[in-house]
Amino acid sequence: MNIQTKGYRIAEGTTVDLSKRPTRVKNIYTSKKQYKQVLKQHIEELSDLQRLLYASNRYALLLIFQAMDAAGKDSAIRHVMSGVNPQGCQVFSFKHPSVTELDHDFLWRTSQSLPERGRIGIFNRSYYEEVLIVRVHPEILLGQGLPDELLDEKTLWQDRYRSIVDLENHLYRNGTRIIKFFLHLSEEEQRKRFLQRIDEPEKNWKFSLADMKERKYWKEYMQAYEACLHATNTETAPWYVVPADDKKNARLIISHVIVETLKSLNMSYPTMTKARQKELQTIRKRLAK
Repeated sequence: MNIQTKGYRIAEGTTVDLSKRPTRVKNIYTSKKQYKQVLKQHIEELSDLQRLLYASNRYALLLIFQAMDAAGKDSAIRHVMSGVNPQGCQVFSFKHPSVTELDHDFLWRTSQSLPERGRIGIFNRSYYEEVLIVRVHPEILLGQGLPDELLDEKTLWQDRYRSIVDLENHLYRNGTRIIKFFLHLSEEEQRKRFLQRIDEPEKNWKFSLADMKERKYWKEYMQAYEACLHATNTETAPWYVVPADDKKNARLIISHVIVETLKSLNMSYPTMTKARQKELQTIRKRLAK
């Protein structure tokens, strides 16, 4: 199966209009059976590449997932990363910052969780919340203890975008590759998934009145995402807008992008020196006896 991911990647420098980007596309898979087969293939490839990433110890991979509520971030991470060795992969979810975190700059708390070389780090929400939810609800800024002169909205968001891009460029120059996924969900599909969370007892825990409150700000969130995606999309840390109304399609697109990225690193297992090979053969002879 040939999955074309180029169309989901935002071209650098282009204006982002989410109303013109689909939330649903033609199914990549022809049946549920084929979906499972393709996803399994991607997972196996990803597992092999993760071992190579760990053994070569030259790069780190950071995956960032952003989306509206019920877009399927959790399930995408769970399904796509199911075959990866837990020792080589860590998932971090960032909720409301703590008092300690608020006493630092907005990039500080996520910086503590960046992946080390040889590992895959996953941010389920991230420092991007500081230019998304905080932009939609600017009253949150009042609790961040910033000097008054830094609260000018004419410069605040552009300054934060610049800080993010500078960080991601710094990480790239030091061997961390970054892929950013925006799971593009329609307002109608979110409504259906919220109803499921209410109607199915095992999903009740996923829903709260706060989810309905945020739904009222749909237009404002789309505007915040458009500005953010445009300002922080770069060649070295690209954004992918993944149609998310069909979770299976979204998982296949995401897994394919990750596999493509890891393959592009041209990694190899460490080469043994002649001295090391001789040493291993000596040890082998001892073990054989």
